[in-house]
Amino acid sequence: MSEAALALLCAVVAVAAFVQGTTGLGFALILAPVLVIVAPGLVPVTILALTVPLNVYVAWRERRALDWRGAGWVTVARIAGTFGGLWLLATLSAKGLSIAIGGATIVASVATLVAPTFAPGAKSFLVAGLVTGIAETATGIGGPPLALVYQHRPAATLRSTIALCLLVGQLVSLGVLTLAGRAHAEQFTAALLLAPALALGAFASRAAHHRVGGRALRTFVLGFAIVSGAVLLVRA
Repeated sequence: MSEAALALLCAVVAVAAFVQGTTGLGFALILAPVLVIVAPGLVPVTILALTVPLNVYVAWRERRALDWRGAGWVTVARIAGTFGGLWLLATLSAKGLSIAIGGATIVASVATLVAPTFAPGAKSFLVAGLVTGIAETATGIGGPPLALVYQHRPAATLRSTIALCLLVGQLVSLGVLTLAGRAHAEQFTAALLLAPALALGAFASRAAHHRVGGRALRTFVLGFAIVSGAVLLVRA
């Protein structure tokens, strides 16, 4: 990776960590499209490795607002979906994966923006967990399905519960990818190089998460993700 590419990724990681720490989603949506363009070989392992400490921090920071029941349903389905994501990785070419990431980013972002208000039940949590498991293992993007079911809950509940669900699932995905030979040392090395930028963004979110309007910032993030996804589709 060149110095210019590393500097660009550091900036993107810092912004993405700040956004996720503030609103509860956005890290992979922001980083994945850029990473596929700059260093596609790092997807999805580097994204998963970076989000583990970020989600530990967010889940612990707002642990009193956690929805343990919903997180339990999501986690059961999330683990099952991991193997579907592994199959996609083994099946799709680099071009196909780019199209999948771009398309999934756009569809998930639009769905999250336009979904009507609803009270999620066990079935909603299971579907969100399954889709998250497939998408995150294959592309590193897993937040939108969870944001869809939690978007009308209090901000602290959304942030902490999504962080916990993603954390458990990311550890499972990393383990499965490693056992399947899809995780390599350079992907973890890249995560270590980007870790200071991650810490900077997460620390900045500590001062902002009580003050920034979650809905407005979430709309901005998803708009950015739609544009990024479109760029990926055009390039592919």
